[in-house]
Amino acid sequence: MEKLVGALFMILCLQWRVSSQQTVEQSPQSLKVQEGDSAALNCSYSDSASWGLQWFKQDLEKDLTSLFFMTSEEKETGRLRSTINRKERLSTLYITASQPGDSGTYLCGVEAQ
Repeated sequence: MEKLVGALFMILCLQWRVSSQQTVEQSPQSLKVQEGDSAALNCSYSDSASWGLQWFKQDLEKDLTSLFFMTSEEKETGRLRSTINRKERLSTLYITASQPGDSGTYLCGVEAQ
């Protein structure tokens, strides 16, 4: 039986348009992280009137899971932490001490006011 030696994060660019002016972009588009290392995923959005930003994770063959709904500047759960800078229209999802179970697709979505 093979032993998994690293975790792989796959980031897909999500273009979720809430209005004709709103776009959402994620970076990096894909990322490979060794087990135990940390990762940072960025989500920028175009409309300064946006009020709701949400981070999701999707595992292979599983449903989408909500990680954070950003109502404050920072939220943390276990090894996951998310920040949002509304002035710069940027949110970052941090994963510390990555584990094989962290592998998956991470998405962010933004709702306009």
